[in-house]
Amino acid sequence: MEALLRLNALPAGQSGTVAAVDGQGALERRLQELGLTRGALVRCLDRRKSGRAGCYDVRGTVLALRRSDSRGVWLECKS
Repeated sequence: MEALLRLNALPAGQSGTVAAVDGQGALERRLQELGLTRGALVRCLDRRKSGRAGCYDVRGTVLALRRSDSRGVWLECKS
């Protein structure tokens, strides 16, 4: 069964597939330009202890995103 989860809630070491990007204007476009498009596989590499940022592997590229920016990305994750 697949569950929807926001990217900022994805635990380190886990992965999911992008289901939707729910940003506002320029932010949504920027996230998509970074490779966060529907169907892309995303793996959480690390999460900062402060909880304000996370590192993700997206299409072979490592991205560091603020928690506020990663909230707009919805993932389908196997539970």
